Amino acid sequence: MALFAVPNIIQDLIPAAASESINPWTWNLNLNASGLYEYLPTMHALSKFALLGACAVQSVMGLPEPVESREANLLKRNVDDWINRETPIAWQKLLCNIGPDGCAVRNQGVPAGVVVASPSRSDPDYFYTWTRDAALVYKGLADAFRRNYTEGLHTQLKNFVSSQAKLQGVGNPAGGLNDGQGLGEPKFMVDLKEFTGEWGRPQRDGPPLRAIALIRYAKWLVENGHKAVWPTIENDLKYSAQYWNQTGFDLWEEVPGSSFFTIASTHRALVEGAQLGAVLGKPTRAYTAVAPQVLCFQQSFWNAREGFVVSNINGGEWRRGRDANSILASIHNFDPSAGCDANTFQPCSDRALSNHKVVVDSFRSIYNINRGIAQNKAVAVGRYSEDIFYNGNPWFLATFAAAEQLYDALLVWKAQGSIAITQTSLPFFRDHVSSATVGTHAAGSATYNQIVSAITAYADGFIEVASKYAHSNGAMNEQIDRNTGQPIAAPDLTWSYSAFLTATARRDGYIPTGWGAGQATALPAGQCQKFEVAGNYNLPPTPVFPSNLTPAANAPVEQITAVPTGCTNPEKVFVTFNERASTSWGQVIKVVGNVPELGSWDVNKAVPLSASKYTSGDPLWSITLPIQAGSSVQYKYIRITNGVAGVSWEGGDNRAFSVPGATCDVQNRWDNWR
Repeated sequence: MALFAVPNIIQDLIPAAASESINPWTWNLNLNASGLYEYLPTMHALSKFALLGACAVQSVMGLPEPVESREANLLKRNVDDWINRETPIAWQKLLCNIGPDGCAVRNQGVPAGVVVASPSRSDPDYFYTWTRDAALVYKGLADAFRRNYTEGLHTQLKNFVSSQAKLQGVGNPAGGLNDGQGLGEPKFMVDLKEFTGEWGRPQRDGPPLRAIALIRYAKWLVENGHKAVWPTIENDLKYSAQYWNQTGFDLWEEVPGSSFFTIASTHRALVEGAQLGAVLGKPTRAYTAVAPQVLCFQQSFWNAREGFVVSNINGGEWRRGRDANSILASIHNFDPSAGCDANTFQPCSDRALSNHKVVVDSFRSIYNINRGIAQNKAVAVGRYSEDIFYNGNPWFLATFAAAEQLYDALLVWKAQGSIAITQTSLPFFRDHVSSATVGTHAAGSATYNQIVSAITAYADGFIEVASKYAHSNGAMNEQIDRNTGQPIAAPDLTWSYSAFLTATARRDGYIPTGWGAGQATALPAGQCQKFEVAGNYNLPPTPVFPSNLTPAANAPVEQITAVPTGCTNPEKVFVTFNERASTSWGQVIKVVGNVPELGSWDVNKAVPLSASKYTSGDPLWSITLPIQAGSSVQYKYIRITNGVAGVSWEGGDNRAFSVPGATCDVQNRWDNWR
């Protein structure tokens, strides 16, 4: 047993813990009576004896071992050894960056459940909480918790729910909660106050990622008889359905446009949110109506000629688009129920594998530490080849992501008992098995066995690369110097540890519960539609959890599976407001009216229209709103310049119409500014 004090780090116990045969998700994490986090390893003694036995048989019988097998076995042992040593360190370092009692943030004003990106306060200053980083960290914690219940992790998850419910109500430079725009603010001070400095905002991946993390925990709550998290999730889902097709900054916070990672995350959030909402009896039509259009748009990032995802479009054209953004999208949308589906960019799909090759290869020649490494071997992976941040370097989290995608693929291939190779994925496979051919290769065939062996070693290679450049005490920074291999930039980056834990969990064979991807792979007929549905946002109540909330005796492993389809709540009629109004840069058109859905004539609650269809020849603004059937509606459009202080009302009398009775047909209002 290894104990880690909160906040003190008991470093001398880490080597003892590391001597056990462990992996990141077979350790029981708990908070004991003395206030210490304890790790209780699940032993794999049989695997040790099996390995020793195999070695003994080979030695006694004198059987020759092929060079490739010898290299792969040595690599596996090296990676096993490092994972065993690194796992308790990664858990401890990750938890040290979470308030209020994490050892790196204690007594520094960090509330419970708030993730600090890094303890670093200068060069770079990362002592903030990012919605994206926090969501990805807690998504991993929620999946670990679902696999292995502990009171320590449960406390962390409840704290996260409470902190995010509060954070949604914090006004910020991106906006407020009235129209949801404030949810697009990417980072906050660690005490949950607004960050007012210049930054790339809005960033539209935060709300869907937070929804996903909360849904992972909410599913467990539902399975165990409690329903406490929906109001916070609902705000993020409404944001995702309303703003998905509007430009924002990419996950690296550098270029405005449309980001593949954001779009893929949005699709998952809407599908999984509809799953949960249906079980809770909540309206889900907005999510099920928008999700297929998001998935349709997601296909437009694919560069078929060169076989990779252009990670940012509608902006950032100075980059070629070969970006770890796309690998991260694949692993964070992994769902074995979708098999090797290309539309949802599953890790084993031909597109995702081709993209993996192109992205990884883009870093082989530009980093000195990668020079001379063979084409079929792993290398250090960065964000994108044109990167100049800190001179542009490999990142630990990107290198782990490259491994995780391959582990995901291996899990699905083994589960389905075959590997399909297409013309798209053939170059990827031939890097590792030169004789690979297009077709489906069944388990047990020579090609299947060669591929599984080669890709397993390739994936382990990325873990070995990270181990080579981590600090000798197991600490990991944000980046790896491209020339010297020294760990640099933000020390103890929380996301680095989280990426290690999720990648090695997949290596261990752990598959998180699905999100409904297998039921959400179909594309809508015809052209993609820029369909956005606005919602009404409300400050979530402070969550209250029963004191005896523990796993139910016979709770199912996975209860929430069905994704609702069709028109699920026709009493809320979809009304699309279409307004042609010429505007200048920075101006926004909103609609306000007499019904609650239109703000009850409160300008502060007016609904912004989307300019996604706006062109110089057709200045069309539009938005779809669910409005109660049978309502008598009066409304007007307003032009906003520099916030509410610059409101211009259109002329003439109030516009008016009656909403029909319950129907699934979308009602359109076509208007021109007057």
